[in-house]
Amino acid sequence: MKRRIFLYSAVALPLLGGTKPKARSIQTVLGAIPVSQLGMTLIHEHILVDFIGADKITPTAWDRKRVLESVMPYLEAIKQKGVRSFVDCTPSFLGRDVELLREISLKSGLNILTNTGYYGAADNKYLPKWAFTETDEQLAARWIREFEEGIEGTNVRPGFIKIGVNSGNLSELHQKLVRAAAITHLATGLTICSHTGPALPAFQEIELLGKMGVSPRAFVWVHAQNETDKNLYTTAARQGAWVSLDGIGWGDTEPYAAWIAQMKSDRQLNRLLISHDAGWYRPEADDPMAKFVGYTQLFDTLIPLLSKRGLTRHDIDQLLVKNPAKAFGIIIWRL
Repeated sequence: MKRRIFLYSAVALPLLGGTKPKARSIQTVLGAIPVSQLGMTLIHEHILVDFIGADKITPTAWDRKRVLESVMPYLEAIKQKGVRSFVDCTPSFLGRDVELLREISLKSGLNILTNTGYYGAADNKYLPKWAFTETDEQLAARWIREFEEGIEGTNVRPGFIKIGVNSGNLSELHQKLVRAAAITHLATGLTICSHTGPALPAFQEIELLGKMGVSPRAFVWVHAQNETDKNLYTTAARQGAWVSLDGIGWGDTEPYAAWIAQMKSDRQLNRLLISHDAGWYRPEADDPMAKFVGYTQLFDTLIPLLSKRGLTRHDIDQLLVKNPAKAFGIIIWRL
């Protein structure tokens, strides 16, 4: 079957030029900070992920003190690299623990962002039962409430929206998640990060968000590295979306260097995000740290490769400082 890639309407293009509104703040687990304080940022990482499923997960499955002690050396390592902020992308019902993240932020001194939203990828294993029956407005009301009142009885507020969709055509259920994310963005200004992968659902998401009145500038195409046609990175970026290349911590970094260099050649480096998708303390395992991956390969391996391809310190600053601040600054992007 021939893939259909939905190219976003030209009505969004005026937002790409002219006077642009400025984000007011970044929301961390310890409270709001000025955008200027975000600093060097890893935009897609994990402290803990529990794959047991939405119907079985419970915070009592892990000892927060043990988790903190286990991951602190890895966080100290990135602080030595100059990292100031850490975006934890573990969604609700997959191990999001905002009390743990708050403790880690206090202990490490890192700005940490958590999220609201639901993860529909992996064939809906991590969706709560009400995600199947409630409307997009009802789901959005839950997510907006977390932003306005705090998550799970705490005063911790989300810094972005995390949803997940399967890799093919968007199902009706996953379209509902996207619409709920759009409603939440328009109410809060939180950026929408969607675990997506291939371009087909990514462009369908962009089109659906547009129908809801949300600009592509509010959307992060997560795991874009899984798309085989790399030219579509530039297509999405020119429409205003953020293209996120994650997974740097898990394998060969040479392809990432080539893709990033191509985005620079296409003059779209200012719409690109990069990170490891690393970490993953796994409470269900006999040894929760056995497969834990640190957060330094980007610095140890990728940046030297980028330097060989002609990227400058200014380019690295664009990728790790300027772009995250723009991507996660709280601002409503309407059409």
